[in-house]
Amino acid sequence: MPKAYSLDLRERVAGFVDSGRSRHAAAAHFKVSVSFVVNLMKAYRITGRLTPKPGGGRRHAKLDPHRAFLLARVAEKDDITMPELAAELVAATGTRADPASISRWLIRNGYRFKKNAAGQRTRSARRQASTRGVDGHAATKNAA
Repeated sequence: MPKAYSLDLRERVAGFVDSGRSRHAAAAHFKVSVSFVVNLMKAYRITGRLTPKPGGGRRHAKLDPHRAFLLARVAEKDDITMPELAAELVAATGTRADPASISRWLIRNGYRFKKNAAGQRTRSARRQASTRGVDGHAATKNAA
């Protein structure tokens, strides 16, 4: 992310515009973009300050307060889909979350979509492995 313009420059641009000159003229004079001047003056009129907004910092996930619920549901039903989990989250807590954001949250919390070396999904312990032939189709008992 680019660095914010200095407070000195912001004060000079605001003074230039407040003296009656246009925002486009201020942008050309100080060699900054027109959108910077327009946004700066809009923020100045609303807040009365010229300081830049704070940058960086950690974004807090809205799913963190629902950690216990999400992890319990995944533990109860390990093959739950993300849309199902999102619907249950809304029903239980009223918090709406996109299935993709739930998936990213689960990945950050150590849950992965696992595949085996062949690139196939690993089966849960509850499912029986079916007998497959060489061609990949289920073998039949009366082949002859």
